[in-house]
Amino acid sequence: MSLIKVQNLSLSYHGHPVFEKLNFEVNRDDFLCVVGPNGCGKTTLLKCLLGLIKPTTGKIIFADNLDANEIGYMAQRHHIDANFPASVYEIVSSGALGQTKLFQAYPRQRIQDALKALKISNLAKEKFGHLSGGQQQKVLLARAIVATKELLILDEPSNNLDYRSKRDFYRILRELNRDFAIIMVTHDLDHHNLVGNRILSLDHDNPFFGTTAEYVRRVHAH
Repeated sequence: MSLIKVQNLSLSYHGHPVFEKLNFEVNRDDFLCVVGPNGCGKTTLLKCLLGLIKPTTGKIIFADNLDANEIGYMAQRHHIDANFPASVYEIVSSGALGQTKLFQAYPRQRIQDALKALKISNLAKEKFGHLSGGQQQKVLLARAIVATKELLILDEPSNNLDYRSKRDFYRILRELNRDFAIIMVTHDLDHHNLVGNRILSLDHDNPFFGTTAEYVRRVHAH
């Protein structure tokens, strides 16, 4: 069953098309990697899915039980000041802000489960700014997990990670895909690192939507 179905989606800025007539869908067990050159509209597409930008034409149809404020989003760049004295637990807890009503307690079990899933429970009291880059990425991913029950949208989450940290991060994403559908923008086009089962290429000269195996065959055929 589809969580998201995109039909003939187009977006233009000042008359210049960013992308045109996109058609794809994301099912509950999918891990969709969005690829393409700089400027092709990958981040813009994510913002359309999140309702932050209105497309020029086309439709984005969500499953009945999926609300816009129930999507876990991890942006390409975080805006948390390294000197801001927030703990890991506080950062992860902030993922529940969009769903927690006034005077309602944070969902402690979900926060603890997210910390455990990312294997960072031992860092709960540490200051975010004192962590390594790889640890910070895990904290931000845990925050996104707390924000959702079904769908994670990640914008280049492995940026600035070294090879070992990236490999560990992708392993975690594969494990999370058992519980969440994932849409991830990535520049990491080595076929060993195309961790999802589906690919959406926004390359204007070589658009594609299909399985990762089909995409790899198509790339190597050229």
